[in-house]
Amino acid sequence: MTEPTPFGFDDEALAARPTVYQPRLFAGQVAIVSGAGSGIGKAIAFLYARLGARLVICGRDPAKLESCAEWLRRLGSPDVLVQVTNIREPEQVEQLIDVVWRHFGRVDVLVNNAGGQFPQRALDYSVKGWKAVIDTNLNGTWYMMQALARRWRDTGTQGNIVNIVATFQRGMPGVAHTCAARAAVTYLSKTVAVEWAQYGIRVNCIAPGAIASTGFRQYSPEAVKAFAGANPMKHVGDVQDVAEAVVYLSAPSGKFITGELLTVDGGGVLWGEAWTIAKPDYFKVST
Repeated sequence: MTEPTPFGFDDEALAARPTVYQPRLFAGQVAIVSGAGSGIGKAIAFLYARLGARLVICGRDPAKLESCAEWLRRLGSPDVLVQVTNIREPEQVEQLIDVVWRHFGRVDVLVNNAGGQFPQRALDYSVKGWKAVIDTNLNGTWYMMQALARRWRDTGTQGNIVNIVATFQRGMPGVAHTCAARAAVTYLSKTVAVEWAQYGIRVNCIAPGAIASTGFRQYSPEAVKAFAGANPMKHVGDVQDVAEAVVYLSAPSGKFITGELLTVDGGGVLWGEAWTIAKPDYFKVST
């Protein structure tokens, strides 16, 4: 079996990853995946395509989206819609939902994967840097959730939301901004999972730990090397681990699950520590 590089699988290897799911599981269904141009988002889109879903992929980089779309068609998705969208802008989100509804007439699954952060000590955050992370990881996620939930409510159709967050439960030194945003999304999801149950809308979150992907490129080589030792299984996960968890929650297998946080991190929230910045001498054990 092909093992991922420190930055994940190439497209060919990703397309050939084994899956436990039957090939036509999502035949006839429509899934929106944000941030699908690379990393975890691409893996999620690849798996949905292999399972027969029609796909909407959105993000801010048209070249990456088009490259992903070519693979999705090769993998068997009967229809792929590419939309360049900045989820920080609610008007663009509303336009996205309008375009999708006109094209497909339905949406079954929304995967809010778009997001990002940069490693830096919290004392050094600028106002601009803080707002950029919060606007994408919290506000953008919410704009997508609300816009689609309103459409489902108004059309009397059921839907399913899976939000990709992070393992914020024990803190993540160096990315306090994303911990704040991801924790907010998690508890927002728990709340609206109750409010929206009457409309047949399920809302869940997945918290990936250290996952070998292009997202590792923003961290120092020392941090990336340390990630493998930050959980009791002593290795990083791969993007397919997260994609399969998303399918589990959005398929009939998850029909009685809502308001939950599924952590995919090799037990990292139970043991170990993950520094995304240089570990201060204060925390180093003297020998």
